[in-house]
Amino acid sequence: MALVNEHFLKLPNNYLFADIAKRVNAFKAQHPKADVISLGIGDVTRPLCEAVRTAMHEAVDEMGSSDTFHGYGPEQGYAFLREAIVKGDYLSRGLHIDSSEVFVNDGAKSDTGNFQELIRWDNSIGVTDPIYPVYIDSNAMIGRAGVVEGGRWSNVTYFPCTAENGFVPALPSSRVDVIYLCYPNNPTGTVLSKAELRKWVNYALHNDALIFYDSAYEAYIQDDETPHSIYEIKGARKCAIEFRSFSKTAGFTGVRCGYTIVPKEVTVATLAGERVPLQGLWHRRQCTKFNGASYVSQRGAAATYTPAGREQVKATIAYYMDNARMMLEVLRAKGWRVWGGENAPYLWVQVPEGETSWRFFERMLYGAQVVCTPGVGFGPSGEGYVRLTAFGSRERTEEALERIVKL
Repeated sequence: MALVNEHFLKLPNNYLFADIAKRVNAFKAQHPKADVISLGIGDVTRPLCEAVRTAMHEAVDEMGSSDTFHGYGPEQGYAFLREAIVKGDYLSRGLHIDSSEVFVNDGAKSDTGNFQELIRWDNSIGVTDPIYPVYIDSNAMIGRAGVVEGGRWSNVTYFPCTAENGFVPALPSSRVDVIYLCYPNNPTGTVLSKAELRKWVNYALHNDALIFYDSAYEAYIQDDETPHSIYEIKGARKCAIEFRSFSKTAGFTGVRCGYTIVPKEVTVATLAGERVPLQGLWHRRQCTKFNGASYVSQRGAAATYTPAGREQVKATIAYYMDNARMMLEVLRAKGWRVWGGENAPYLWVQVPEGETSWRFFERMLYGAQVVCTPGVGFGPSGEGYVRLTAFGSRERTEEALERIVKL
């Protein structure tokens, strides 16, 4: 008899966004003429920029000739993309990353979910709360998170981020082995200053802890003082893994490409006290379980680092951030309490007093035909909030705002 991995049975029945889709589809079935506008899921709507399309067309043509056809590529990613990443995202900011520390993937979600395989099941984890669900869910699947009790996982340390603390998480009072940080933050759209991020790096160094740092939205940072990479903090190369993505930066949600930085200095310990570099372990894992992102996708990603590609990607990001600024101004003018939207394409909105986030989701859907994301789906501290995204078209975003303010 084949026995199930019972840790999967501890997960909520539906993934957050699948649950939202189910409810929206039920509403559409009941109201087939309804014109629903989604400001919920963080999917992009702008087309791939010209530089990316051109590079991908050329790559497809290469795949159509026996002389230039590409089969299996290197699991770590093609050198042309890894070197472009090093020069474009790190050396340009004065940070020294070796191309051997870059691991190209099919999107940041895969690696943020899979990297936890490299550590023992009984390591303790801590997460900012609210947070992107994949961090906890992937740990729950192997038994590291414990069980859900009163909306919280029993073996997870939560770092609450609320209006009361300015959405700045406090350091844990007890030791945590692995810390998940996401900045600019999904879902709140807030950022950490260098001084605050330095506290977390110093904590990790002092406690021999790991930081898994998701900076998928770093390209949206508008403030010159906000760090784009955790490696801007001294000592982070010894304790931090950084995840990035082309999904929200260059519209690759359907193309799939991202990368992870695993510095050579980051090590973990065996029970006997031996130090083992994570870079080699991750490379071994990828060679076993991953055949690399497609050649066509990687050529498209590399094009974002060309002069034309950079300008075109910046224009797309500016479009979304203009949406965010408009949303922020309109909602605040109407007296709503809203955070984010300044250095990220997400707005974190406090729901009216006395309502739950799911109840407000339903009222938005049925009363305004606008989809938001209930904050409680991101963790217990998300109750009382909803997330709105700025990834829609200008026209649809304006229309959604008109509907929302009528509520």
